[in-house]
Amino acid sequence: MSHVSPRLLVAQTGFLGDVVLTTPLLTTLHRHLSPSSLTVLTTPQAKPLLDCHPVVNQVLVDAKHTEGQGVLGLWRMAQRLRRERFTLAVAPHKSFRTALLLLLAGIPRRIGFRQSPGWFLYHQTASRDSYRHEVERILCIMRAFGLEPEDCDRQPLVAYGHEAKNKADALLREARLDGTEPLFVVCPGSVWATKRWTVDGFAELIQKLTRDYGRVLLCGGPDDAPVAQMVHERSGQCGINLVGRADLPTFMALVDRAQLVISNDSAPMHVAVARNVPVVAIFCATTPSLGYGPYSERAIIVEKKDLFCRPCDRHGSPTCPRGTDDCMRQVSVADVLAGVKTLLANTRTKPMPVPFFVPE
Repeated sequence: MSHVSPRLLVAQTGFLGDVVLTTPLLTTLHRHLSPSSLTVLTTPQAKPLLDCHPVVNQVLVDAKHTEGQGVLGLWRMAQRLRRERFTLAVAPHKSFRTALLLLLAGIPRRIGFRQSPGWFLYHQTASRDSYRHEVERILCIMRAFGLEPEDCDRQPLVAYGHEAKNKADALLREARLDGTEPLFVVCPGSVWATKRWTVDGFAELIQKLTRDYGRVLLCGGPDDAPVAQMVHERSGQCGINLVGRADLPTFMALVDRAQLVISNDSAPMHVAVARNVPVVAIFCATTPSLGYGPYSERAIIVEKKDLFCRPCDRHGSPTCPRGTDDCMRQVSVADVLAGVKTLLANTRTKPMPVPFFVPE
């Protein structure tokens, strides 16, 4: 690698959780390469996760599922990247489309994974270790620069600015929360139905958290609204339903106020880890052995371990293949509360969240 500081592009257009788990790579690349600029290419949904990241100079959006889809959309995106005159591209995202896009963009040095369907379009490839956590699997790409995952920065980090902090403050004032009561963030949603714990389970959990521990903020994106509304109603409206009202940066700011986060195996779990907030993660159809568990020592995983059918798919399934929903139904409220109690006992004082950053 030349000592000349590269104009670096990192391409990660996966799910929200994938983007959070890529942030240690960003920190490592910044430290190891000292790029003249570091740009991330990601999805419109994930852009807010990176807008205030301290090592990211620019976030570009690839709307690959809408106006950017198809051959014409790919070509337009490639021309947009070409105008940036990047000298180095690193692609932790393994898709063939990503490899082809970087080739069409004319970036003179491109690095990707050997396991990518487009491996032959890269100048250099690195091998991913399938047995590792996804954070470390992504960091395997640093082998192209002579580093092993153990040599890298491995703490996920997402950040937000003053506007998000002010929005979070406004939502809490509206809910008549003055900061004196302990807060718990509960996230009942997931893109995949079999990764969602039951509505009744979340409802009972919220009732008991409210009775015994503090106030509950029900959080999630607009797509989570139907499930969240059912949870809210069945809990007797014990919690404060903010689902669909807090964008990603505002959600980060709310997470910073919380004693801990309780989430399915989904993006909020990873955001909590990236904000250094304890998390109780409920795994239903998926398992931590797939490599996507909370990458934190301040996390507890609750799951039904003795079901032979788990995991039924890498992402879970739209419906239970066996028609029983056992992996969801057999996770008890008592087990989740035990995780809450353990984390609270091990965290005598609320941890200081990592700082938030404001872009210049």
